[in-house]
Amino acid sequence: MARFDIDDLCSFSHPERLIEMKSDLEATAHAPEQLVSKDGRLVEMRSRKRSESNCRSLKQLFLDNQAGIVFNLVLLLYLTQLMIPRARPFTRPFLWLSHYNPSTGKYAVGFNDVYYVIYYLVLFTGLRDGLMNGVLGPLGRRWGISSVKDQARFAEQTWMICYYCFFWPLGVYIWYSSPYFLNMAELWTDWPSREISGTMKFYFLAQLAFWIQQVYVINIEKQRKDYWQMLSHHVVTIGLVVASYAYHFTRVGNLILIIMDIVDIVFPLAKCAKYLGYNTLCDILFGLFVVVWLSTRHVFFLMVIRSVYFDVPAIVPQTCFQGGMHNLQGPLPQPSGWSWLLEPLRDPEGLICFNQSTFTGFFSYLVALQGIMVMWSYAILKVVVKVLSGQNAEDIRSDDEEEEDVGELEEEELEEEEENEADYRYLEEEADVDDGIVKAWERRRLALPKRSGSSSALHLPGHSDRKEFLNRIGCEKQID
Repeated sequence: MARFDIDDLCSFSHPERLIEMKSDLEATAHAPEQLVSKDGRLVEMRSRKRSESNCRSLKQLFLDNQAGIVFNLVLLLYLTQLMIPRARPFTRPFLWLSHYNPSTGKYAVGFNDVYYVIYYLVLFTGLRDGLMNGVLGPLGRRWGISSVKDQARFAEQTWMICYYCFFWPLGVYIWYSSPYFLNMAELWTDWPSREISGTMKFYFLAQLAFWIQQVYVINIEKQRKDYWQMLSHHVVTIGLVVASYAYHFTRVGNLILIIMDIVDIVFPLAKCAKYLGYNTLCDILFGLFVVVWLSTRHVFFLMVIRSVYFDVPAIVPQTCFQGGMHNLQGPLPQPSGWSWLLEPLRDPEGLICFNQSTFTGFFSYLVALQGIMVMWSYAILKVVVKVLSGQNAEDIRSDDEEEEDVGELEEEELEEEEENEADYRYLEEEADVDDGIVKAWERRRLALPKRSGSSSALHLPGHSDRKEFLNRIGCEKQID
């Protein structure tokens, strides 16, 4: 049974005190509900943080084991091809070039090429991760690169050198052994040549897989300051490769890739020299890079754009064709709508058209790519001015990466501080509720007549200390 003091009985003669008692009791009754609600929000917030942390852990687990995952996938694919004959029609497009014509010894374009691109996309991902972490990174450490960040950058640039040192000579070989070697007009003759050699087909599909893999790389790694420029460059390049391959402009596509790829050999060499501490060699290679960049991207590439603008309208017929090389039909009238644009991707012998719209799209791609390279040329010339002023040549992105490393650490510290601040705000709000309850009890005690030996309406034995009360508030209190 509850116990009442004389003070409580006296308070019934004062309505204002009775109202205060009622409000104090209501505040006390609602306090546990408020605290339970806040506890629920805190539990939910911490559960969400744990869920996000688990997602990040799974992503990091995948990133740390890319080479192993790829190795197992490729091994499974080859074992399936060797041991399960019924599965070979499904596994073969991943491993070998499709749409072969035995009568001509050449290959057509078709949908099965997608599987070949996927295979090399996965293969490049595993090779890159395995070489960087298992070979190139330790090699940089052995050669005296002490910084973990520089070891990673050295491995990344060395991987680029390995890739382009294979595909750039291959592209030059294709160009040198072709009729369009040093002859721009031959880039456009005999269109549409619906079949290409196996070497050209492999070259294009592997390059397409590499550029798609580059989009994957810039999204899984820490974003750099020029992320959007790089992404735009990769997307435009992928579109250019796909368009030139599907519409049988592989000759000009081959020449453009040669023009681009040589730069990606010289520049990584300069960066590797920088990471190894050979600053003079880095400056020399950087000077060579500037010469190669300006000559290929703003002289030879503009020559290709000029040939597109002047030679294509004069040589390439603006009409449609259908069928393979053995039964090519045309010229045919252009159909209505836009579905015919995707026909070369769906059917190697389907309808293929060239008109003013396709010319404008192809030309716009090249101009867009040139525009991106102009912006990069401006950044490169800034570094040239830096070198001429007596400083060492450095990639502008390297400085940005160092700033971003610091920024990333600061961001992590800020996130941790925000988490702590959120918990602190919760505890502070909880304390505000408790403090409000205590103040209500104090106001009520001050409003009641002072009598020795009197007690409050709720008897709280052992809770005279305010700090202890704040620590333990929220527990149910029994009325004596």
